[in-house]
Amino acid sequence: MAHERSSGHRLSPSSYEEGIRAVLAPRLAYFEAVARHEHVTRAAQELGVPQSTLSRAMVRLEADLGVALFARRGRTVSLTPAGRTFLGSAERALAEVERAADSVRADADPTAGRVSFGFLHTMGSETVPALIRAFRVDHPRVRFQLVQNYGEAMIERLRAGGLDLCLTSPVPDAPDLVARRLDEQRLRLVVPDDHRLASRRRIRLAEAADETFVTLEPGYGLRRITDDLCAEAGFTPRVAFEGEEAETLRGLVAAGLGVALLPPPAVARPGVVELTVTAPRAAREIGVAWLDGHPDTPPVAAFKRFLLSRRGHLLPD
Repeated sequence: MAHERSSGHRLSPSSYEEGIRAVLAPRLAYFEAVARHEHVTRAAQELGVPQSTLSRAMVRLEADLGVALFARRGRTVSLTPAGRTFLGSAERALAEVERAADSVRADADPTAGRVSFGFLHTMGSETVPALIRAFRVDHPRVRFQLVQNYGEAMIERLRAGGLDLCLTSPVPDAPDLVARRLDEQRLRLVVPDDHRLASRRRIRLAEAADETFVTLEPGYGLRRITDDLCAEAGFTPRVAFEGEEAETLRGLVAAGLGVALLPPPAVARPGVVELTVTAPRAAREIGVAWLDGHPDTPPVAAFKRFLLSRRGHLLPD
């Protein structure tokens, strides 16, 4: 005879959506085991719980759902049509939970786990590949999920839990972040090779006050540094173009569209001359940041230690 339902513990419509996950989640594995064995005693033995506990859990599950999942015949049970429908979904949910558990365990594996690492576009051609290559000498199986973006976007992703660490500039100063300075990179004033200043080796930035600049878009760390240095030199740059990538700007300088303050290129580009800026001191700090209080998995901790060990030697010569 099918179990007679009681509505005493049924979730009210107003609380159904809020409570159904909390009600069902702990009982899905119990339900799946009883359905698979079609016997409460054998299921209880497999699960390592008292038979009375398992029986009460199934009664309460049916009461909360308001549906009979089992037809009971002594100690054996069989699924009702509703029970068979529910079993399919329960099996898929449990399989998904198992896959998720396997995934997070794999990501935390000390020898083959995963590191989510963000870095600036200007770090992508040489610095980050060299870092990963050096790290993997001692950690050959560690996997990397890499994100290349500008600083503010990476900090947002860090706060949202999408990154473990990010290499950025300027070094952030925020109460919810931990940041460590790793290195410094000098910036140069890049001019076309036929420019009036192209014969110079050094320049004071104030001498470029009348020039047209090509810069990165607002929100990029290098744009903020450019604006600050120009202000320190006594002028606001006249901007002809705002881009997203430093090497694009270098190409536009070569085309004669303007001048730019940029870090050294990975490979020298023809058509431009790069001048040392003597005043104000033109440099940017490069640092690593992570979320304060966020526990590290073993591979993340290992890569963090490695990055900190490169302080003063982060950038290629």
